[in-house]
Amino acid sequence: MAITSAIVVYAVVWFLVLFCVLPQKLNTQGEIGIVFKGTSSSAPANLNIRKKFIITSIISAVIWALICMAIIYGLISSSTMDLFKFFGPKN
Repeated sequence: MAITSAIVVYAVVWFLVLFCVLPQKLNTQGEIGIVFKGTSSSAPANLNIRKKFIITSIISAVIWALICMAIIYGLISSSTMDLFKFFGPKN
């Protein structure tokens, strides 16, 4: 696995995990009762984005390491991704 492939895999995993972490423990302005003028009541009151980025990075590093190990040890390869071999016409 090349370094650029590893970076791309990490970036994809990081953003997928970020979209899973963002809505966790989210308090909206409507829930706390303070809605600022010009915003929706469903807007976040305190997003804690730095904490969520740190949590996302830690979770992503673990998932990324597992994926990289699966690729390096041959559990995932281009032949395992060939769905035509499994679902194609039978000879």
